[in-house]
Amino acid sequence: MSSPRRPSSQPSRGGRAPWSPRGERGRLPPVSRCVGMVMWGQQPSPAAPGLEDSLCAIAVVGRSCALYPRLPGRDGGGTLPSHDAAQTSAPCGRDAEGRALGSFQLGHQDNIPSCTPVQRALMLLTPSLEKLQAVKCRMLEAMDKGLSRQTHAQATVRMLPTFVCSTPDGTEKGDFMVVELCQSHVRTLFVTLLGDGNQSPQLMYKIFDMPADMLQGTGEALFDFIAQCVHKFLEEIGSLQHRLPLGFVFPFSCRQTGLGKAELISWSKGFQCSDVEGKDVVQLLQAAINKLELYHVQVIALLNDTVGTMMASSWGGKPCEIALVTGTGTNSCFMAEAELVEVVEESNGRMCVNSEWGCFGDDGALGDVLTPYDHRVDQESSNPGERRFEKMVGGLYLGEIVRHAVLMLAAEQALFVGASTSVLGAKDAFKTQQVLEIMEFGEILQSVAGLLAPECTATLVPSADTNGLGVAMVTAVAQRLLTQRHEVEQLLAPLRLSRADLERVQALMRQEMERGLGRDSNANASVRMLPTYVCNTPDGTERGDFLALDLGGTNFRVLVVRVMQEGIHMASEIYVVPTSVMQGTGEALFDHIVECIMDFQTKQNLMEQVLPLSFTFSFPCQQLGLDKAVLLTWTKGFSASGCVGQDVVQLLRDAAQRKQHVALKVVAVVNDTVGTMMACGYDDPKCEIGLIVGTGTNACYMEERKNVGTVEGDEGRMCINMEWGAFGDNGCLDDIFTTFDRMVDEKTINAGKQRFEKLISGMYLGEIVRHILLAMVDKQLLFRGKPSLKLQTRDIFQTKFLSTIETDGLALQQVQGILRDLELDASFEDSVLVREVCQTVSLRAAQLCAAGLAAVVEKMRENRGLAQLAITVGVDGTLYKMHPHFSQNLQQLLQDLAPNCAVTFLQSEDGSGKGAALVAAVACRETSP
Repeated sequence: MSSPRRPSSQPSRGGRAPWSPRGERGRLPPVSRCVGMVMWGQQPSPAAPGLEDSLCAIAVVGRSCALYPRLPGRDGGGTLPSHDAAQTSAPCGRDAEGRALGSFQLGHQDNIPSCTPVQRALMLLTPSLEKLQAVKCRMLEAMDKGLSRQTHAQATVRMLPTFVCSTPDGTEKGDFMVVELCQSHVRTLFVTLLGDGNQSPQLMYKIFDMPADMLQGTGEALFDFIAQCVHKFLEEIGSLQHRLPLGFVFPFSCRQTGLGKAELISWSKGFQCSDVEGKDVVQLLQAAINKLELYHVQVIALLNDTVGTMMASSWGGKPCEIALVTGTGTNSCFMAEAELVEVVEESNGRMCVNSEWGCFGDDGALGDVLTPYDHRVDQESSNPGERRFEKMVGGLYLGEIVRHAVLMLAAEQALFVGASTSVLGAKDAFKTQQVLEIMEFGEILQSVAGLLAPECTATLVPSADTNGLGVAMVTAVAQRLLTQRHEVEQLLAPLRLSRADLERVQALMRQEMERGLGRDSNANASVRMLPTYVCNTPDGTERGDFLALDLGGTNFRVLVVRVMQEGIHMASEIYVVPTSVMQGTGEALFDHIVECIMDFQTKQNLMEQVLPLSFTFSFPCQQLGLDKAVLLTWTKGFSASGCVGQDVVQLLRDAAQRKQHVALKVVAVVNDTVGTMMACGYDDPKCEIGLIVGTGTNACYMEERKNVGTVEGDEGRMCINMEWGAFGDNGCLDDIFTTFDRMVDEKTINAGKQRFEKLISGMYLGEIVRHILLAMVDKQLLFRGKPSLKLQTRDIFQTKFLSTIETDGLALQQVQGILRDLELDASFEDSVLVREVCQTVSLRAAQLCAAGLAAVVEKMRENRGLAQLAITVGVDGTLYKMHPHFSQNLQQLLQDLAPNCAVTFLQSEDGSGKGAALVAAVACRETSP
């Protein structure tokens, strides 16, 4: 669409002026309306609510200001003087260098009898630095109270969520409409953004005078008037056709439940329209607009002038994240971590919080700062006892404070002696503008703020257009985020599994389990369901000393496990398997293992004893008996010759024979999943399932022996090593696999295998996330479309990053730090999106694990003919133990998918050592007379 045309210079009916270069905001000088544009640098006070992990937005300048010739601690860089030091360093009315106290120096507030009335009046209005520090602390406490769900309703500083969750990034583009309700007029604004970093927005606006009686009239009349202003404005600029998003500036205290949904809490600033408080003002305005059949105009955002100030001041990639308005009234807002805003459910990212600090002190928190002049101004106001902070700061009241101070001095014959002061009796005799013309408000603000928050680095910049452009920015950002959200949802949708998806995975797992148990179907099953020949779990009567050997990588352990009535005691030592041995001959490997066993027994004084040994061998094996397992293939860097296809227990016995270690008695070979079940079974007899969710994943459980078609016998039960990591290798899960999963699978050393494991385990989740992030960068959704070389490096995004990034309470700055280590220039919004990707991938992993486990527990329940099954799962693995949400998500989803099973999870302390020894202990118990 072409740019809106400028109407003629003739004022429209009710318009104040045809077209002016800027909107009017209470006719105050620009210096009285400042916005804190954060220049992130140092950490703030830990007590600052919402700012614990970011920076403060109070300006710090390096020079003195005219009104405070030498503020304490500024020019000399020394410490700030206390009250006592200040009082004893100079006579009354003069500082240590002879300057008059009329220069309003901090630290000289206490009344001194010999001071003149003028000096006393000035001292009353000049709080000491210590007093200002105390007010700062009370403000922080009030902000904390406003953020808390428990205390929000009682807070004087309301800390209202605005649902503005992002600042402009410069890519915003399109036409936007703004309507601003002001003290005595309505301003309409048409903004065109060009997507050029917001450097050259095109603005046209018009101001419409509002009838004075409308402030006290009906709400319907007010909103009808606003809608008529919109209609007239659009007629003049010729924009009545295409869809036009509208932002509404409504500078009153509202309870927002969405960006475009806000209920008016209370009127202020002289407004008292009926039938509006408690109503959604966005709906009221939209209804009024619809009456005029302007259906193409949609109100999508509401905010107050403070938020508009913040948004208007974000330029050129330098986001403004705090705003301060000191005009007719006063307020502030800032971007806070969303999880700190407890009154809304949103916990990701950040949200702008409207402090509504004008009511600070209504509970008496400012009692020791209020002067007699403040009390008189308050008593004469329309709302005595309310908005005490605003009445000390806002421009509506500063002139009145000066008037009362001058009146008191005149009554004491300290001013205007012999002259008539009747003019001072009239309200508004002193205008705030007159006060500001004789002082440098901005410099005082910067200097004093620098004293109160010296650890913060910030810059104050005047807002060029406090509201209009800011609201247009909010509306534009909302549109950008909606578009981005649609693309993100499309990208992540295949990873978000529905309840129906999970129930289908559960049914497929059950189907593959049955095939794996069948004698004729086992060879074609993706879930192999291998018999372990472990037929019982511990019952607590096991006793004795046992050796355990744990081989699964470049290091292996030898343990002695003593099972006694009072508990289990273990001693162990770790030995290294040199690369030359890992990749040499089988004889050399097993000779090395036996030598290490002998060394350990010697150190433990066990060489003279014949102890049962259980061998944890964490490589793919086909088990033919409790002490017989044939190696199917080496993994994890091992390639010792002469071992594949051989019984690993026999290889160990042969090596013992060669080393003449005849006391070695191997009674069992187990994998880590079975060891986990047995270790937890010692503490909980109901533990009949083992689960590993770490670098890889697997499960085992106690199956009815009559259902195990691959072994002889029908009595009792047998532990089945499911080897469920291969679930889906036959293609049954192809529709669950996403493009990202296939990318990861194709680059692995076993492409097309262990496909279920590649959706769940820690070895692969980081890679899945990395590929998603690359896709988002390609679609310009992340990092401004600029990936780093590191992000393109395989395995650079480790799964441990997911655990860190998803940690509750982790500030977005810390997420940024993780991404910065990957050479990624991440904004706060980027960090939020990366966190969402991590959460999506880890949640899916927990969901799939839960679906698999649901199939197991439901099969066990049906096997036993029970309406309800109470069972314990022994679980091990770094992903389950270290990820902040995996275990909780797994347990909740399992409860949903298997509601007739009460499942308890018990973490294994040492499944590969303690559990392996218990396998041997149970075996010995069964063979004992």
